[in-house]
Amino acid sequence: MTSLHSTALVTGASTGIGATYAKKLAGRGYHLVLVARDLSRLESLAAELRSDFGVQVDVLRADLTSPQDLHQVEKRLREDPAIGLLVNNAGAANHGSFIDADPDKMETLIDLNVLAVTRLTAAALAGMLARGQGAIINIASVVGLAPEFPLGIYGATKSFVIAMSQALNAELGEKGIYVQAVLPAATRTEIWERAGRDVNALQGVMEVEEMVDAALVGFDRRETVTIPPLHDESLWQAYDTARRAMLPHFAQSHAAQRYQTK
Repeated sequence: MTSLHSTALVTGASTGIGATYAKKLAGRGYHLVLVARDLSRLESLAAELRSDFGVQVDVLRADLTSPQDLHQVEKRLREDPAIGLLVNNAGAANHGSFIDADPDKMETLIDLNVLAVTRLTAAALAGMLARGQGAIINIASVVGLAPEFPLGIYGATKSFVIAMSQALNAELGEKGIYVQAVLPAATRTEIWERAGRDVNALQGVMEVEEMVDAALVGFDRRETVTIPPLHDESLWQAYDTARRAMLPHFAQSHAAQRYQTK
């Protein structure tokens, strides 16, 4: 999916993972639409990419928790036939338990990590299906596989992203659409500071460029789920195999014997 004639729209593109994806994709010849809240950072990055790679770069200032801004990005995705790749990177994190969380902040987290990802994916798919090709990269998290981590609903939002990506691949793979879920662990970005955490106090933090480079290897291999920090791939394969093994056993007319009292 590398083409000088293809455009990638990247959300959360002003810094961190999004900015790194923008640079890597520009190096592959993609034109870009960069979306984030910080217009000055977007414009600075756009100028750098135009100069370094000679690609076309548009910037679109948007807060994806604002319905009006979100709809503007959806409009661009629906109406721009050149967009062949969507990188759903914009997201937020929190820490602490569910019971200590502010419900309004939880709602904002869901708006960004779930609702925006869903609506932008739907907007992008309309044109991709009409053209018979396209790709979507959804940035999830290993926390989506680890509900034991004390991160409130953050892991649940990322579980949604993983499940949606897998469902879309199953539904749309034969229609020429590829969807990848990328599951980073701790990565050195500003998301930690915004969530009130000191990234330097954490162990096993991956540099953002290494994470994105690994994710793009998974993209080129057309993996549905890419887990950059996981060295033993057989662990994921065993997990996914066990999940699939249960599927034929769910359609039952009666409760399992262990639940029957008569």
